[in-house]
Amino acid sequence: MGTPAFAVPSLEQLVASGHRVSAVFTQPDRPKGRGQKDAMPPVKEAALWLGLPVFQPERVREPEVVEQLRAMQPEAMVVVGYGQLIPQAILDIAPIVNVHASLLPKYRGAAPIQWAIARGETRTGVTTMRINAGLDTGDMLLKWETAIEPTETSVELGARLATAGAQLLMETLARFDVIAPQPQDHAQATWAPVIKKEDGRIDWSLGAQEIINRMRGFNPWPGCYGFLRGQRFHIWKASPSDLAITPGALRLEGKKLFAGCGHGSLELLEVQLEGRKRMETSAFLNGLSLESSEGLQ
Repeated sequence: MGTPAFAVPSLEQLVASGHRVSAVFTQPDRPKGRGQKDAMPPVKEAALWLGLPVFQPERVREPEVVEQLRAMQPEAMVVVGYGQLIPQAILDIAPIVNVHASLLPKYRGAAPIQWAIARGETRTGVTTMRINAGLDTGDMLLKWETAIEPTETSVELGARLATAGAQLLMETLARFDVIAPQPQDHAQATWAPVIKKEDGRIDWSLGAQEIINRMRGFNPWPGCYGFLRGQRFHIWKASPSDLAITPGALRLEGKKLFAGCGHGSLELLEVQLEGRKRMETSAFLNGLSLESSEGLQ
């Protein structure tokens, strides 16, 4: 059971390692992009390429889906970013192993990679765990840990963790009968909720590095943005600067553009004004005349 690109290496490793995958369950096709055409989840694309049967129930907890799973008589089920809570009726069918992209109990929830970067973490990893009726609260099986590189985005880190998670899953399944499950310390838990578009709006009272961390974590979606002349203004890349500038204010220095923060300032390196292409700031400034008093909201 899985949906996003993060889950694909786990599925591929299951097949390559000789496990017999009876079925793949993933979320329904959803409208995507400007044309809002239905798009297959990455796991469905991978499963079809591997020749595996695919099922896409709107709600996995429906009685007919539970009965379908029970009839398959699986020895085990693997869940990687499925996107639906697994009900007790399914938990009772067979052991379930979950691959989660954090060092639990930190960053439980839907977006652990993005929030770990956005909140300035320097280390993260992958945890395999048993699923219970809670949200990422089950007993832990194995962990793999890594440093978060200073400039790494959620896409780059996600690709590394997906590969590591697939390998950790294989080790977990191979040693499943001898691993001693470890309960999580719920007092140490932190939350990584679903990211909303408004999470990308920059709070200019934050420090420069805090804002840069959010840019890395929320890349590619929703990105980080303010408003310039009433239009959404994305800042895709920036570096810290020592210039003393009022938070949110802009300063033009030759072909360089700076924005003030609560602590320090940012040199804006790659930007995108609403309705225009993403571009280096020097190219953006060629087509724009900024007033010295202008700022970002």
